[in-house]
Amino acid sequence: MPGIVIVGAQWGDEGKGKATDLLGSRIDYVVKFNGGNNAGHTVVIGNEKYALHLLPSGILTEGVVPVIGNGVVVDLEVLFDELDALNARGLDTSKLKISANAHIIASYHRTLDKVTERFLGKRQIGTTGRGIGPAYADKINRVGIRVQDLFDASILRQKVEGALFQKNQLLVKVYNRRAIGVDEVVDELLSYTERLAPMVADTELELNQAIAAGKNVLFEGGQATMLDVDHGTYPFVTSSSATAGGAATGSGVGPTQLNRIIGIAKAYITRVGAGPFPTELFDEWGDFLVEHGHEFGTTTGRRRRPGWYDAPIARYASRINGLTDLVLTKLDVLTGLETIPVCVAYDVDGVRVDEVPVSQSDFHHAKPIYAEFPGWAEDISAARSFDELPQNAQDYVLAIERLSGCRISAIGVGPARDAIIVRHDLIAE
Repeated sequence: MPGIVIVGAQWGDEGKGKATDLLGSRIDYVVKFNGGNNAGHTVVIGNEKYALHLLPSGILTEGVVPVIGNGVVVDLEVLFDELDALNARGLDTSKLKISANAHIIASYHRTLDKVTERFLGKRQIGTTGRGIGPAYADKINRVGIRVQDLFDASILRQKVEGALFQKNQLLVKVYNRRAIGVDEVVDELLSYTERLAPMVADTELELNQAIAAGKNVLFEGGQATMLDVDHGTYPFVTSSSATAGGAATGSGVGPTQLNRIIGIAKAYITRVGAGPFPTELFDEWGDFLVEHGHEFGTTTGRRRRPGWYDAPIARYASRINGLTDLVLTKLDVLTGLETIPVCVAYDVDGVRVDEVPVSQSDFHHAKPIYAEFPGWAEDISAARSFDELPQNAQDYVLAIERLSGCRISAIGVGPARDAIIVRHDLIAE
């Protein structure tokens, strides 16, 4: 039985939660393997809309065991706020498991994130200010705090003291902020331990045992390929591995256990925060996509930067992740457009470039070369088979498939849970 990875194939906000929800009834575990509460999934179930930030979207599906893997950084206040909100709406969250090796976002991480971003001025990256980057920096610098550390007060105090020794120097002498007390941090973190304890597990062992027992395990990536710390538009990226390789390192499951790699891409493209974006629109068509696609961040509420579909980015994502399938979302948003441009290559200083340039400078200066496809006016939200789509919509999807280097196995045609067309089974085929 497969280990299935779902990753964003663009700059995030592609609709990964919808894809996860599509597979939910056939999945036994859903694992979040990277990021923190700096991104969000919106899932619509009937008349109910759920916005998740830290929790894996599988927590909404009955019978599924949701797991926060070791590659995630966890803000405990956010964690319990999200759980309380779901419990208040009648959902059972008792199956949640959290890796003992996941790192903690402490209050000083949030403080540093905000003050350093402001300090950058015009060079700001566009961070959410939620402490994600500083927590990952501490992890790499080996001064991080892991979930398991909260259950040994002596070790926790030593680690907080070590982490704050340098940080307080920066806060006071560079940023003109007050020093953060060790006691206040330790006391806050220890206040969560009683509630946290039943959730903590050796998730790495449990996930491997589940796969060996023939269970279906879904690995759900946060952010997306173009925000990956290694393969994205650095430095305008997230601080974790958001590509398929991160599913292995962020969960403790070996790569040979990952059988299906599913990329999620919108029928157009958006990005939040700073950084290069060749197909970005600043005109009425950009406003059209934002308005019809409701393009505002689940976590931040920020207006997303809109643009036309970028086929070189899709091919890049296919290569970097080893995609076996693409899920194309929000096709319905394009309804009503007379023609739909698709970026097929770039013009870089007068030279045609067919793939994403390896040079960040070249990518920053890349101008899109478009092919245009006829649009459609018919409402497609009720379509449940490919043949029910208007011919021009079918042609658009087939063109995207050819240009993207990966088969399109499912197509989102509306926000409802069942508003999706399945062309190929994402598990069995």
